Amino acid sequence: MNMRSSFAADNAAQTLMLRASGIEKCFGAVVAASAINVAIPRGQRVSLIGSNGAGKTTFVNMITGYLKPDAGSIELEGVDITQMSPRAITRLGVARSFQIPQLFPELTVIDNMLVATACHGNQLSFWQSAHRRDAVARADALLQRFKLAEYRQRRVAELPGGVRKLLDIAMSMTGNPKLLLLDEPTSGVSAEEKFPMMDAIMTALGREPVTVLFVEHDMDIIERYSDRVLAFYSGRIIADDTPQLALATDDVRRYVTGTLRQE
Repeated sequence: MNMRSSFAADNAAQTLMLRASGIEKCFGAVVAASAINVAIPRGQRVSLIGSNGAGKTTFVNMITGYLKPDAGSIELEGVDITQMSPRAITRLGVARSFQIPQLFPELTVIDNMLVATACHGNQLSFWQSAHRRDAVARADALLQRFKLAEYRQRRVAELPGGVRKLLDIAMSMTGNPKLLLLDEPTSGVSAEEKFPMMDAIMTALGREPVTVLFVEHDMDIIERYSDRVLAFYSGRIIADDTPQLALATDDVRRYVTGTLRQE
């Protein structure tokens, strides 16, 4: 498999947010990452694509510290984070949302936001954050940006799936991250909701200089919202390019989108 990339030529001239060099990871006989070399400039929107088990989530888990590579290194703005704990990496400015939103269903939307604010502020108690005017103001500003203000006093258990996804991402932004990782943001969202939801996410994120990596299976979403595509197959990156070029390669059409019949 030959990988071509228009991004690999001269990332040195740009300010890099993330660099992964020679990353290797195996689980027994299963190769989850092999010779992963990626340099991502600050502010870029990058989608990670590939079939289940291709290595996307392993890559994200190594960036966030939940898994340690067997070889290679990962740098965040030049700082080696390879062996750091997830908490230490979070404090350096890395945030993550999950395919299944990590929320407190019995609390209101604003209380969920304040819990997140307390965690990012290293507060011992959620109520310490709840009684601070700046914490409430910050939470309300994020709810406005993510078009969630109307749900402020609603219990999370009462909210539709798309709104929960937006809330999970809004909560991840309470710590002012430099790098945001989104795990299948449109998963479980109806076809009618997916574009308005992604518009809301990207508009909200566009107000801050945050670099975004998102795992996604919807090719329409990838083409519309990505600057760049990293396509994974069997633990390797088989394409690294603009959406138009990456999705047109034979390897991606064969192993990811299934639009090219395997010989």
